[in-house]
Amino acid sequence: MDELLKILRKNAMETPKNLARMLKMPESKVRQKIKKYETDGIIKGYQALVNEDKLDTGSVSAVIEVKITPEREGGFDKVATRIAKFTEVESMFLMSGGYDLLVFVKGRNLREVAAFVSEKLSTMAGVLSTSTHFQLKTYKHHGILMFTEKENERLKVSP
Repeated sequence: MDELLKILRKNAMETPKNLARMLKMPESKVRQKIKKYETDGIIKGYQALVNEDKLDTGSVSAVIEVKITPEREGGFDKVATRIAKFTEVESMFLMSGGYDLLVFVKGRNLREVAAFVSEKLSTMAGVLSTSTHFQLKTYKHHGILMFTEKENERLKVSP
């Protein structure tokens, strides 16, 4: 992966001026490369990584394993594209192994996620089975630790 992309993945708020200094290239070249990455669809957007556990939003996140039957003329892609269009779906991946899709969803509460699975997802043509796992706590997300370690309050024992 290009060094510019590596830096942007860690900190998308880095200024083109700082990026140019880090990469030892002209700022105009950095801006040009970023614009090309955006135009080519390599950079799809910029987001802040938010620790929702600290916000206490009351929302519920779940990971759903989905087994599907590939369609003629499109295989997994057609079914996956239909699933991806639901607003509840945050991320989705084609997987190898015992299931085909790994779907990350979010809802306002447990009942809303359950309704999505039972009324929308599992009733879709091509969906054979689902297995839902609710997220309880986030320790690390996109390579970022989501907690800070507290100092051990106990006194050290010396010999």
